Amino acid sequence: MRNFLLGVIVTVLIIIVGGAGLALLGFLPTNANADPPRWERHIANIALDNSMEKHAPRVNNPVPPTDENLIDGMKIYSMNCSVCHGGLDKKPAMLTKSLYPPAPNLMLHAIDDPEWHVFYVIRTGVRYTAMPSWEKALSESDMWKLTAFLTRVEKLPPAVQDFWQKSTGVAAPVEGENKPHDHNDHDH
Repeated sequence: MRNFLLGVIVTVLIIIVGGAGLALLGFLPTNANADPPRWERHIANIALDNSMEKHAPRVNNPVPPTDENLIDGMKIYSMNCSVCHGGLDKKPAMLTKSLYPPAPNLMLHAIDDPEWHVFYVIRTGVRYTAMPSWEKALSESDMWKLTAFLTRVEKLPPAVQDFWQKSTGVAAPVEGENKPHDHNDHDH
């Protein structure tokens, strides 16, 4: 039994050292104009979700989801997020195919994460992706308004849907219309 455990430990160490060696010697691709391999997406998404579970504080949104706050969140999204995550017109973002990993289109794939999770991603960003930390660019109140908007994209009140329609000429998404935001479908 002892030799078996030693063999397992040595095998795991060889795999880790070998993987690190391949990376450090430049054998792993680093180009941003290619799709990430399935295994890389899988490992990255598990690591991201586990990190969020461990580090993101479970806080409630202090900004009430009023029509005014949701419209403000929509405006913040249009000005700061749409270039990577898709516009309110539901068209693909200009930078979507240039980012590695690709950013999800949040107007076509509604976020299904709790507000505390979304706020944490907005505030701190996601390392090794194009998702920046907005902590120094947006006020905390604006980050919460954006969070409220993103977590309710398919459940907006009528006045906010009307504002969306008048502003873009396109109807707001409604629940069930689009595929939900799936972490295994893409990277953050």
